[in-house]
Amino acid sequence: MKELIYIGIGGFVGTAARYGVQDLIQPEEGLFPLAIWLINMAGCFFLGWFFTVTPGKWSMGPELRLCIGTGFTGAFTTFSTFTVDVVRLAGMSELFLGLLYVVLSVAIGIIMSELGLRLGKWMLGKATRKENTI
Repeated sequence: MKELIYIGIGGFVGTAARYGVQDLIQPEEGLFPLAIWLINMAGCFFLGWFFTVTPGKWSMGPELRLCIGTGFTGAFTTFSTFTVDVVRLAGMSELFLGLLYVVLSVAIGIIMSELGLRLGKWMLGKATRKENTI
């Protein structure tokens, strides 16, 4: 039960952060949904990094991991808004833009996750090398 509280706290902060970003970057009707795309790409990168560095050397309690990884990142990123944006664009006869959004989201999302993983591995390797030299 207490795990749900940690997830809820992270979810509240993640939702507020997503709302703030969406409020700052409001595209005109029919344009590429840049705010949601940026949010989702940042989430892909962050989660790749976060789940690489936190289980090992930089471990944290499971509650904080749930709060940040599941709660915050889960609420900050949004698959449902992504899919609604695709449908909205298609309904506005912006089929090319909708397809571009899908392709960029999947392709760049995978790349961002990989970059996050690599950064985490690099950071862990660098931390291990420093310890070995002391």
